[in-house]
Amino acid sequence: MNVLHTESSCGWGGQEIRILREAEGMRERGHNVYFAVASGGGLVEKAKAKGFLVYQLPMKKSACLKTLFQLLRIIKDKNIHIVNTHSSWDAWIGGIAARLLNRRVLRTRHLSTKIKEGLNSILLYNRLADFVVTTSSSIIEPIIRQAKISPNQVRCIPTGVDPSTITYDAEEVLKFRKMFVSSGEILVGTVCFVRLWKGVQDLMKAAKIVKSHNPKIKWVVVGGGYYKDYVGTADALGIKDVLTFTGHLENPYTAISALDAFLLLSTAHEGISQASLQAAYLGKPLVTTNIGGLPEVCLHEDTGIVVPPFSPEKVAEAVIRLADDSELRGKMGARARQLVLEKFTFDHTLDGMEQVYSLLFKSNSRNK
Repeated sequence: MNVLHTESSCGWGGQEIRILREAEGMRERGHNVYFAVASGGGLVEKAKAKGFLVYQLPMKKSACLKTLFQLLRIIKDKNIHIVNTHSSWDAWIGGIAARLLNRRVLRTRHLSTKIKEGLNSILLYNRLADFVVTTSSSIIEPIIRQAKISPNQVRCIPTGVDPSTITYDAEEVLKFRKMFVSSGEILVGTVCFVRLWKGVQDLMKAAKIVKSHNPKIKWVVVGGGYYKDYVGTADALGIKDVLTFTGHLENPYTAISALDAFLLLSTAHEGISQASLQAAYLGKPLVTTNIGGLPEVCLHEDTGIVVPPFSPEKVAEAVIRLADDSELRGKMGARARQLVLEKFTFDHTLDGMEQVYSLLFKSNSRNK
């Protein structure tokens, strides 16, 4: 199959990483993959470095006709069978180009936030798409309802983890632990790009509650972003002696491996989190909110404990329970790892995407 990925976003983050990794996997499976992306976008040099043919297009409204004609030429020249659109603007222009040439369109929805209601939903996820892939099943029902498509036209294919890339040095793990805990103490924490909706405020409030119960439970928040905005709050809460912000770490797996339990207390926008999958693969019991795709990995009372968002008291209860029961931590961690191996590796991602591509390819062949 010949697949063209379109992307109007200029960033480089989880969405773009997923697109490129998927493209590499499909190429290894014998498919031809091309990119038509925003000029200067984050995918341009990354995809070129991996040996892909990348077309840089002016993905903006002022150049819509120029971009449309360029896409038409690319689709015809490379005999593209499936156009996979990813962001809003390229979904419009890529979908229209594919429709004009009677090619199949796959719309990948990477965000777990709701899609716009009304005509926008019907056009982008129905008229300009033959199939929709989401990275979290929490968004499927709204898409079906708002876009008025069949449940058979949408599927959740989360971004799985690649076990071969999750590596760490055991000695570095011990060094990391010794920076924060002594023998017999418990280390819990989160790994994320720190921002408002990651629930760091609730984590800190939970740490304050737990401190009065057991000051030997220590907390770390690992990751860059806006973590400095929270340092003053930690001081005001009187928890600087039990909670540390590490900032960005090049190898987060060292930190995750050092934890006794992994927390992700997101209050919005969360799909099936890579960090929670990585922690689960590393055998860590989870404590997460019930937002987005988090409960698909943190199965309540199985691989971890699910708490409501904005509930530091419930977080504190869960952490205390896990800290007091090493057997429970071990059982939940083992089941978390098994869940990832059974459902959430990147091979599962590629298998799912290849099935969708094959379905669209066959339907296109029948209509020619």
